[in-house]
Amino acid sequence: MRNFNFFMMAFLVLTIFGCKKADYAAEENANSTEIAVATTDALDEDYATPEPNTESYAGLEENPFESPLKTPLSTFSIDVDNASYTNIRRFINEGQKVPKDAVRIEEMINFFKYKYPQPDGEHPFSINTEYSDCPWNKNSRLLKIGLQGKNIPMANLPATNLVFLVDVSGSMDEQNKLPLLKESMKILVKELRSIDKVSIVVYAGSAGVVLEPTSGDNKDEIMDAFDDLHAGGSTAGGEGIELAYKLAQQNFIKEGNNRVVIATDGDFNVGASTDDDMMKLIEQKRESGVFLTVLGFGMGNYKDSKMEILADKGNGNYAYIDNIQEANRFLGKEFKGSMFAIAKDVKIQIEFNPKHVQAYRLIGYENRKLNAEDFKNDKIDAGELGSGHSVTALYEVIPTGVESDYVPSDLKYTKTQKSDGNYSEELATVKFRYKKPDGNKSIEIVNVIADKKTSLENSSPDFKFTTAVSWFGLKLRDSKYIANSSNYDIKQLAKSGLSNDEDGYRSEFVRLVDAVN
Repeated sequence: MRNFNFFMMAFLVLTIFGCKKADYAAEENANSTEIAVATTDALDEDYATPEPNTESYAGLEENPFESPLKTPLSTFSIDVDNASYTNIRRFINEGQKVPKDAVRIEEMINFFKYKYPQPDGEHPFSINTEYSDCPWNKNSRLLKIGLQGKNIPMANLPATNLVFLVDVSGSMDEQNKLPLLKESMKILVKELRSIDKVSIVVYAGSAGVVLEPTSGDNKDEIMDAFDDLHAGGSTAGGEGIELAYKLAQQNFIKEGNNRVVIATDGDFNVGASTDDDMMKLIEQKRESGVFLTVLGFGMGNYKDSKMEILADKGNGNYAYIDNIQEANRFLGKEFKGSMFAIAKDVKIQIEFNPKHVQAYRLIGYENRKLNAEDFKNDKIDAGELGSGHSVTALYEVIPTGVESDYVPSDLKYTKTQKSDGNYSEELATVKFRYKKPDGNKSIEIVNVIADKKTSLENSSPDFKFTTAVSWFGLKLRDSKYIANSSNYDIKQLAKSGLSNDEDGYRSEFVRLVDAVN
């Protein structure tokens, strides 16, 4: 009897377990079918209506070689922006081809820090030059001109009036846009002092103030205001800019740092929104004495051309934030350089000595070139230099007497005489003009560069690395002026310039070169 009861119990347990297993299997199959259907629907939807890539970049025609006999002066505005480099990094990291017009070589060069000495005189920057061989054209040489801005301690910087202008339109509703923007702004807010004040303006279909001027001490209140932002609607960029500048002017700090910080993907589509509209609007606003920082976010519909116009024409700088590490670099570690101008309308004009120079070419700065007469015209806008910032420019030089396919041919009515022997030891004379941040009259500096070349092997690590970055940029732009475009050679030159790399950005550059065919 005992055995019978045991077998009956075992039978019941097995029966119940079998039923449960069958129910669970049926339920699991049903769920699997629902997931598969949902996934298939999602895939069908994605493939049926793919999001078009509407990113836009201003077209650039690279600078040609010029003869110092025909074009004696080369004039340009400095550019401390580095948005192009981080955008290029984004393309390469995602395995995409870099659009040619996304490459601005000067912004690639100026992403990196260089070991230039601090200024020790009355001027807010030191001047540094170096002359050596050109690795991509064996008959050419390179002249590097570097400016190093004075590093002013945070305690000595003026009070700041910051107005954040945040794009909360529907196009910002992606993880690498508004959510990244919020976290990026919090990094900047941590740097604020009690004497600083912050306002927040948002724009979508219309613009509005979400945070009235608030002391930098009230960081939680400021951060909460950012956390409460949500995306939705069209993009009335012009209206937002009008309101942000109005608020900045209402709270203007005399002899202070007054700045609007625009954070957007640049996809303006309501009201004044074309590139020309943006240029006219921002040129008008820069007369207010308010500086500008433009922060770009996102991809797919990114409008680089608009962002660059805003920064270039609005006494501003421009950065592309592709991840939180970049936000930490630009808004945290380089907060002073990004947010505090120590000199504005900085222009460079160089005259090469035809006794030693057959032809020259400015590498990059295509959209920063100025007419020779603009150099002394204080009404002409130029770039700003921030506290501790450096800016670097490279010229490719073809020495007199060497053969080159790039030398401009002689013209019938052009003078052909070369300079006399009075300046036989001079390669070039370079002039700089700048204004104080609150000034209207330029100050001029003149510097003579000797015709003294160092071999590339014996050049400084900074020269080698700057040259490698420029070389890579020329390759990405498919330049017609480089005879050698070997990735291996670019990488080896970059590796020889890896000193002064505390944050690993130079090593990261070598990896990017390695990733491009």
